[in-house]
Amino acid sequence: MLAIWLGILFIPEMLLRVFFHQEDKPKNATREWIELIVSIVIVVFFIRLTVVEAFRIPTGSMEDTLLVGDFLLVNKFVYGVRSPDWVGIPFTKAGFFIPNFRLPSIKEPKQNDVVVFRYPLDPHLSYIKRCVATEGQTVEIRDKQVFVDGIPFENPPRSKFVSEITYPKTYVERAIVPRNIQMRNRDNFGPITVPKGHLFVMGDNRDNSADSRYWGFLSRDLIIGKALIIYFSWDHLSAWFKLNEKIRWGRIGNLIR
Repeated sequence: MLAIWLGILFIPEMLLRVFFHQEDKPKNATREWIELIVSIVIVVFFIRLTVVEAFRIPTGSMEDTLLVGDFLLVNKFVYGVRSPDWVGIPFTKAGFFIPNFRLPSIKEPKQNDVVVFRYPLDPHLSYIKRCVATEGQTVEIRDKQVFVDGIPFENPPRSKFVSEITYPKTYVERAIVPRNIQMRNRDNFGPITVPKGHLFVMGDNRDNSADSRYWGFLSRDLIIGKALIIYFSWDHLSAWFKLNEKIRWGRIGNLIR
């Protein structure tokens, strides 16, 4: 593993040697500036690819832990870096998927980790949810209370329920998966056991989250990284000219738990 990461760290230097291999000639100011800019671009690219990446929260499914307009840094190193799996035009779906691999991880995802991942129903999208259960654990929801292996799963401090209605155990939501479980609605669900190599994830906004109740288990291979810190927060509902109100100063620097 150490050899792999040392190799990654030396890649920027090797690429610079390819671009600027005439080391016997004196450098001029223009060439030095070009080398500096290229080296910065390469280093930033590899940091983004292997260590940390920025994401923005677009929906309220993780409220009030994360708000719409929060900008996060995500630790991609901790669960093992995934190589790029898609080649195409940025910010579009024009492209194609390619085989990818994952480097060894420092640790595996565990309960209460807030993870960023490729959405199983559309890998072009990135989702963020909280890990509720890992492989081999049994999940059940009874009247909005989550149980894992029969033990109540404590609601995160800033989680919430936006609906005063609790669906009865006999009520069936057609969107809930899988079809063969005993209870099938957002408030009464399961029991179901997480298969090998998968997680069961939920949003902290329990009544308003498209999560494992609606699209199934999350494959370990789809995980990008662990949400780390809020580095900026922007309130899109505030008037644009009220800059001091649009920036949520109190959220900047908050660790994500």
